Amino acid sequence: MYKPGFSRITARVQSAPMLRCVRSFGSNAAQKPQPPSLLRNIIWTATTATVAGLGYLYVTDASAGVHKYVTTPVVRLLDPEDAHNLSIGALKHGLGPVDRKSDNPLLEIELWGKKVSNPVGLAAGFDKNAEAVGGLFGLGFGLVEVGSITPVAQEGNPRQRLFRIDESDAVINRMGLNNDGVQVCGDRIRSRFWRLAASQSKQKGETVASLASAMNRSACANQLLGVNLGKNKSSPNDSYDDYVYGLLNLGPYADYVVVNVSCPNVKNIAASSDIGVLESTIAEVVRARNKMPNYRPPVVLKIGPDNNNDQLKLIAQLALDYRIDGIIATNTTRLRPEGLVDSQDIAKEEGGLSGRPLRDMALATTREMYRLTNGRIPIIGCGGISSAADALAFAKAGATCVQIYTSMTYDGPGKAREIKDGLVDLLKGRKWTDVVGEDARK
Repeated sequence: MYKPGFSRITARVQSAPMLRCVRSFGSNAAQKPQPPSLLRNIIWTATTATVAGLGYLYVTDASAGVHKYVTTPVVRLLDPEDAHNLSIGALKHGLGPVDRKSDNPLLEIELWGKKVSNPVGLAAGFDKNAEAVGGLFGLGFGLVEVGSITPVAQEGNPRQRLFRIDESDAVINRMGLNNDGVQVCGDRIRSRFWRLAASQSKQKGETVASLASAMNRSACANQLLGVNLGKNKSSPNDSYDDYVYGLLNLGPYADYVVVNVSCPNVKNIAASSDIGVLESTIAEVVRARNKMPNYRPPVVLKIGPDNNNDQLKLIAQLALDYRIDGIIATNTTRLRPEGLVDSQDIAKEEGGLSGRPLRDMALATTREMYRLTNGRIPIIGCGGISSAADALAFAKAGATCVQIYTSMTYDGPGKAREIKDGLVDLLKGRKWTDVVGEDARK
C-alpha cells in the first residue's frame, strides 16, 4: 500500500548520509593548503641566495668561460667600432668583470723603481680617452696605457675606419688618433687620482698630500698607468711642441709617458723614420721632463715595426744618448705580412695592421733593440701577443714586460689572466725576470 508520508520520511533518512558525505567532501575541498613550515622557507631562501651569489661571482669573473665563448662572440656581431665603444661603456660604469685571482710572485717585475705584480699590460688605443682606467686595472693588467692623447680634441678619420680579419685574429685600423684632447682626458685622470687618494687617506689615517706623493699614479698598488702622447693632425711635421705640451699637462699623473712617434695613420707622425725629427723630439721632451718640479715621469719611446736595421741602430743610439727610460716595440704596421689569411679581401683597406700576423715583426724588433741597447733600456714588447707562449718568447727576446690589445678583443676580458696562468705553467718555477733576454745570452 502506498504511504506518501512514510515514503518521504524514508527518503529523507536514506539521503542523510549522502548529504553528510557531500558536505564533508565540499568542506575538505574548500580548505586552504597549510602554509609551508619556517624551516622550508629558510632552506628555500638560502638555496636561492646561494645560487644567485654563485651566479653573480661566475659572470663577474673575467676568467669565466661565458665571456670568451658567449658574450665576446656576441659583441663581435656588432660593427667593430660600436663593439669597442660598448666595451668601454661597460667598463666605465663598473659593469665589466674582474680578475679575482692573486698574481703569482714568479711574475713580479720592477720597472723604473716600482714593483709591478705581473708583466702583462694593455696597449694604448683601447682606452683612448682615459674613461675606463679602473675597470681595465680590474681585469688584472700590470700596466694600463691610455691614449694616444693630443693637445686639442680631434675626431680622427671618417668612419668606417676599423676592420676585423677574423681568419687571422687581426685588425686594421685607421682611426686617426681620435680623442677628447689633453684638457678633458687630463681632468679624468686627475680627478680619478685625487678621488682614490682621498679615499685611501681616510682608510690609512694619513693626509692626502703625504699619501699622494708616495702613491703610484695609477692609484693602485703594484700597477702602473701609462699615458700615450700624440700630435694633432694640424701640427707641423717637424714639431715637438705637442709632445712637450702633453708631457707637462699629463705627466704629473702618469707612472710613465709614451712619445708616440710611429702611428701609421697620421702623416705628420713619422719621426721614427726621420732621424733628424726624432732626435729633436727626444731631446726636447727629455729636457722638458728634466725641468719638471717634484715628480718627473719616465719617458718611453714607441717605435714601429717597419724600420730597417740602420734606422734601428740610430734609434737605439739616440735612446742611449738621451737616456730614454723605455722603448715600446712595436706599433701597428702598414705592411701586410706573408701568411695573412684574408678570404674577404679586407687587407686592402688602408691602415695599421695589428694582431697575430704582426707577431714575428714585433718580436724581431724587440730582439734587435735589446741587442742594440745591450739590455740597458727596458723594452716593452707589443704586437701579435695572443698566448702565454708568445709572451714568453718576447721575454726571452728581451722584453721586460709585454702589452696586448687585439687578442683581448677576440678572446674576451679574461685574456690577461689566461696569459698569466699560462706563463706560470711555462716558467716551471723560474721567475719571469730570469728569462728576460735569455736569447741574447745563448
